[in-house]
Amino acid sequence: MTAAVPVGVNPAGVGVHPITNRIYVGNLTSGDVSVIDGITNTVIATDPTGDGASSIGVNTATNAIYVANFNDSTVSVIDGLTNTVIATIIPVGGLSLPTGVGVNSITNRIYVANFNFDVVTVINGATNAVITQIPVGVNPFRIGINPLTNQIYVSNFSGNSVSVIDGVTNTVIATVPVGTTPGEVGINTSTNAIYVPNRDTDNVSVIGGLTNVVIATIPVGNNPNGVGTNLLTNRIYATNQDDNSVSVINGVTNTVIATIPVGARPFSIGVNP
Repeated sequence: MTAAVPVGVNPAGVGVHPITNRIYVGNLTSGDVSVIDGITNTVIATDPTGDGASSIGVNTATNAIYVANFNDSTVSVIDGLTNTVIATIIPVGGLSLPTGVGVNSITNRIYVANFNFDVVTVINGATNAVITQIPVGVNPFRIGINPLTNQIYVSNFSGNSVSVIDGVTNTVIATVPVGTTPGEVGINTSTNAIYVPNRDTDNVSVIGGLTNVVIATIPVGNNPNGVGTNLLTNRIYATNQDDNSVSVINGVTNTVIATIPVGARPFSIGVNP
């Protein structure tokens, strides 16, 4: 570990902009986003969003950052140039409890997992208007996107599965059983492999993007939730919340090659390749 950067209260989500080298951290309790300079490892801005800022999605084409506000049931849109909130979107209405947000920078579509309503909201990034709602599994939690295949992967926390959405038709084309209480979703676009940590079974499910079946199950630490992928090195990083560590996985062999001690109760992770 090279640095520990103080952020807000109860950080719960990380988004990375690889072009600007900015890291965005959603602080659940303080209701804001810490913006970190990836060169200096210092916070350069704190953007107030909504109550329960958690998951973060970054559009590398438009430099817009999308923040799921769990307690407010809204999504904040941050301008990455000015670090100001430029829009607030209501994905569904009511107490939808959005827990995950993913962005396809090629199609400029934003996907929001609504934990309480079992649907994924599709948003037009150009207009910030809701396009449609897609029924998925029970308690959709986090979202990963492969922009090259235009497929969206949604972990269903209480359904113990991953819903695969076709970004063209906005329909679920597969439901993949994984471990118990799946967390975040990481994708290596180079290998078309999808990685899903399972909190209660202490492992990571690897899904083949071509077949939508689990091709490997990798034991990691205790209570894994976050996952990040480095498509250049083919390394996958899983946060072990109860072990205060990160497991490093070799994407070729699907084995843990290192365990890195980190701070207390790591929940989410982002990687700048």
